[in-house]
Formats: sequence, structure tokens, C-alpha cells
Amino acid sequence: MDKPIIPPGRVKLLDVARVAGVSTSTVSRVLSQPDLVAEATREAVMNAVTETGYRMNHAARNLRMQRTGCVVALVPNLGNPFFAKILDGMGRELAAAGYDLLVSDTQDGDGRHVSLHRFLDRSRADGIILTDGLVPQAGLEMPDSPPVITACEWIEGAKLPRVMLDNREGGRMAVAHLRELGHRHIAVIGGPPDNVLHKARLAGAEEAAGDRPLTVFRGDFTLQAGAAAAQAWMALPVSERPTAIFAFSDEMACAFTAGLQRAGMQVPRDVSIVGFDDIEMASHLAPALTTIRQPKRELGMQAARVILRRIEGREVAPMTLLRPLLMLRETTAPVSR
Repeated sequence: MDKPIIPPGRVKLLDVARVAGVSTSTVSRVLSQPDLVAEATREAVMNAVTETGYRMNHAARNLRMQRTGCVVALVPNLGNPFFAKILDGMGRELAAAGYDLLVSDTQDGDGRHVSLHRFLDRSRADGIILTDGLVPQAGLEMPDSPPVITACEWIEGAKLPRVMLDNREGGRMAVAHLRELGHRHIAVIGGPPDNVLHKARLAGAEEAAGDRPLTVFRGDFTLQAGAAAAQAWMALPVSERPTAIFAFSDEMACAFTAGLQRAGMQVPRDVSIVGFDDIEMASHLAPALTTIRQPKRELGMQAARVILRRIEGREVAPMTLLRPLLMLRETTAPVSR
């Protein structure tokens, strides 16, 4: 059977339906709520979209449905490279659904939280993805605000859908690896004590440490904190220095390693180090950093899918949990003392 001839520039929803061999309502459902349609039907419709060159008029759709066509991602530090792949995942998934991703910082230049009220307005955004767990909860769940979800970090006590890594399991994996190498005196470089990531990773680390108490160097996930921890470690008598370090971020692990190397020490000969996140540079260091990987782009994509379902008024799971992965590289070795 010959396929219909469609004049260039005049492709309509009906044309896509004819080529795909389905109804126009099915085409509409595939384009707006693809997870409600069988995979074979989705594939047929999307092939027809490609073949016909159909382009959805997103502006008309947004006007008709009284939407902005935008989702806002709020991050605690735009300068932190950790968020790049998360935002990339969000952007790709949202773009495929016809939404633009806008990004803003939750903090001012002095590290203080700014008011988020301007974003909690349906005339500005259709949905909010919040990645800062220290944002005040008050006002985030107003009846007339757009839907809000949390990603990466979360707010304790808030009834907001979460998309997150199993941080406790990641902390357990890191210390369990060091214990398997024979390390018994292990230290952690943590984050701010009230940070949810710090709490979860510390709980997992303590679980793996068992009856062996952990030495805790206070940190804040930054390079400066890692450098300070290196100075604190070197200031200890040699016999009292932990033989292994678990840093709660790769940035702290990198700065800790660099601080020791500048002092003439070697990793992992003098101390084993495990990081967390698996940022881009982790595998390019010398030595390459053993770390806990979290699938950042996948996390961003999952967050986008959840906020899209919330925008459509559909139910979502209270929590979407991603699994960590131990990346074995060159900064850990069996204990030597």
C-alpha cells in the first residue's frame, strides 16, 4: 500500500497518524505521555514523526494548557562541576518533551540562601527541580505553586518526591573496600554536619567500620576542605595517622592527595584514598582516584521524568533510588603498617 503524499511544510497530526497506521489520539498520547503507550506503538509513531518531518507547536500547546514550557532547576553552587552532567541529563529529557530547562543558584555570592518565592509561581515555571537539601522547607508546598521535587539532595521531613543515589550504600561500599584491604584505622573527610548527604554517607561508613571508630575530619565537599584535611593528617604523629581516607566528595579527595604529594608523600603507599561522585577528572589523575560513582546524567534524566509526570498531574513514587558503583583505580592498596 502506497504511503500518503504530504505537501512540504503542511504536516499535521493526522498525517503522522496515517503514516503510523494509528489514530490521532494515539499520536497525541505518544507525544505527550509516551510511557502510557506500548513500545511498538511508540516506535511506529516516532518513526512516522521522523518520516513526515512533523514538528509539534509547543508554543500553541503551552498557551492552550496555560503553561510556560519551562522547568527550573535550582542548584546550591553553579560553579560546582558536579552538577554539569545532572543538568545535562535533565536538559536532554525535558527537551525531548518540549520543555526548556532554566537553571538558577539557591545561594548568593556569600553562600546565603536566596528567596525562592519568585520561582514558585506558575507564570514563571511549570515545575521545580530542587538539588539543595538546606533550602528552608517553608513555602515549597504552597497550593498555588508549581510542582516541586528534589534531586540529588533532599529536605528531611518534606513530603516532596525524591530522586537520589543510595548514599548510605555508597558510604558502606567505600569503607568495606578499605576494610577488605586490611585497613583498620580509617578516617572520613565529611561534609557540613547538617547536610543530608553527609549524614547518609557517614551512616553507611560507620556500618562498614563496625566496632572500629572512624576519625572524622570536618569538610564541606570543596577543594579547600580536602587541603585542610591533608594538613591535619600530616600534623598527627606518624603512628596515629589513619592508613586510609574516605572523602565524601572527589574534590576533597583530589585536594587531599595533592597536599600529600606536595609534601613528598605517595598515595597509596602512605595512605589509601577513596572519593565519592566520580567526577570527570577522577580517572585522569596520577594516581587515578578510586571512588564511588553516582550516575549523574541518569539521575538528571530520572528527575526530569518525575517532574514531567507531576506537571501532568500524575502520581509518582515518593522515592526513586539509584545504585552506586565502586570504581577501583590506583589510590587504594593493602595496608602497609
